[in-house]
Parts: sequence; C-alpha cells; structure tokens
Amino acid sequence: MAAPSVAKTLTDLHDARATFNFCGGMMFQLVLTDTLRSHLAKVAADGASAAAQPKVFDSSIRRMSRLPNYTQSASADNVEIFHGREIRKVATAAGGMGFVLQLSHAEDDPEGWTSAEVTGYDGWGHDSGRTWRDCARYEKEGVEKFRERFGDAAFGLHHRFYFHVDDAGRLWLSAEDGCEGFAPKL
Repeated sequence: MAAPSVAKTLTDLHDARATFNFCGGMMFQLVLTDTLRSHLAKVAADGASAAAQPKVFDSSIRRMSRLPNYTQSASADNVEIFHGREIRKVATAAGGMGFVLQLSHAEDDPEGWTSAEVTGYDGWGHDSGRTWRDCARYEKEGVEKFRERFGDAAFGLHHRFYFHVDDAGRLWLSAEDGCEGFAPKL
C-alpha cells in the first residue's frame, strides 16, 4: 500500500485536532483555514505525486534559511512555504494550553494574511520586536472568522512555516524564526 500524501496527512492532523509539541511541551493545535483545507483535500485526491503536494524537507534542512532559493520575504507557495499564525489564548484549543498554529492559503484566503501582515512581515526577527494582533485588529484588517474560531481573548503573530523530518522520521512544522514542533503519530 502506498504511503499517504503529505496533503492527506495535514488534513488528517487538522481533522483530528492534533497538536504539535513545540519547545519540549508547548502543545499547539494545528488548524487549517477553510481555503487551505479545501486546497489540500484536492491535492490529496490528486495523489502523492501531484505537483501541488506539500514538500517535506529532509533532516538536513533544520532552518528555513537553508531552503533552496530562500529569501527574507513574505512569499509563500503552499508547497514549500506556508503562511500561518501562532495564536494564543484560544480556550477551545486541543492540548490544554490555549495555543493554535493556523496555516492559511497564500492566495485569496479570507482567513489568511492581510495586506498589512504581508507588507510588515519580518518573521526572521525575534517575536518580541514584531507586531502581535488581537481580535479587533484582525477584524479591522479584514480577517474573516477569527473571533468566531478562536474567541475574544485570542491574539496572534504571523509566521511563514515549512515542514521537515528529523533523523527519527518525525514530521516537524518549523517557523522562519526557528521555533518548531513535531507532530503526533496518527
């Protein structure tokens, strides 16, 4: 039997409300936007060899800056690099810590990055010097469903993400600034 596609694995992790273990115990639930979830379901149906299949880099690529053709920019392609957000104070988040990692489609996603997030992106820098957004700001900038999905207290920071495996074959989701966590086995 063929191994499942990466797109299928990601939709399964989302559907299972799976958490990635960041920093030795910070459990972040993986949440895909509706647009990215639909896109990945179509890619999964096309099979593991589909051109739009998300790429998982090998264990030698432990920092985004080591990706082939890496640039410090806001660009994402839904294959090698994804737009996303680290969201905190989510009362309904799996893992019991109130943490979510939301991945969004890089184009035409009503829940995805705003033009202000794209313009002001500097995710290679330290989080303390970057712009965190609360519900009111996300709504003002046009993000749909943020309050509905994550609650009034939620706030977040946008990052670019990519996937790699470690020497043990575990799947890791890594942010541009080097923060990363591994997925559970399903």
